Amino acid sequence: MLRNLKVTLAYDGTDFAGWQVQPDRLTIQGELERVLAEIAESPVKVHGSGRTDSGVHALGQVFSCTMANPIPAAGLLRALNHRLPEAVRILAAEEAPPDFHARFSAIAKTYEYRICRSEICPPFESRYVFHCPYPLDEEAMILAAPRFEGERDFRSLATSDRREYETTVRTIFSSTLVRQGELLTYRVRGSGFLYNMVRNIVGTLIEVGQGNVAPEDVDTVLEAKDRSVAGSTAPASGLFLAGVEYP
Repeated sequence: MLRNLKVTLAYDGTDFAGWQVQPDRLTIQGELERVLAEIAESPVKVHGSGRTDSGVHALGQVFSCTMANPIPAAGLLRALNHRLPEAVRILAAEEAPPDFHARFSAIAKTYEYRICRSEICPPFESRYVFHCPYPLDEEAMILAAPRFEGERDFRSLATSDRREYETTVRTIFSSTLVRQGELLTYRVRGSGFLYNMVRNIVGTLIEVGQGNVAPEDVDTVLEAKDRSVAGSTAPASGLFLAGVEYP
């Protein structure tokens, strides 16, 4: 009898070519499916809450899968962590209703982006931040961050790629930037996100910090629906999928 499972995991994405399986590339999904197939002794398809790109990390990614193996959820957690690379850790595993799907059942996601402001970035942090020691008007950036909130068309902040969107309208529930020690931490919670949207928001906030865009001009950037008017894409190293919410 097939069981539906909900699994929460964290990973250091630095050495992975992103979430999605790719031929001859090391990916998170690929490693999960390889190990699950060993445990189940048959192929297992993993459905993630969303794709993270090459170099992006996760504090609370979620995937669902079905398998017939009767191993208890707690035992599956231990078996996965025993076999997976140390850069990938399973945090929780539980039985889920038959209709649960990690992607389609999600109602909100939270991302976090970390900017290191110290002159010298500690070597133990460099894989997990965007090192930006240059002068920035942080107060202007902090004022600009909430201007991304609400139901908006985020076409200006979506990097075009192979994916086609039915709509570029998304709802952002909260968008904040705070200084914590030597880190500027941007945190955003929304119903969903376009490809590179969070990294492009951060790039736009950097433009605000450099004085190229005023905080009140964020509305103009969004209304343009033109990628060229927004900031450049911030590096992947500073981005974390912090958590996924379900009903």
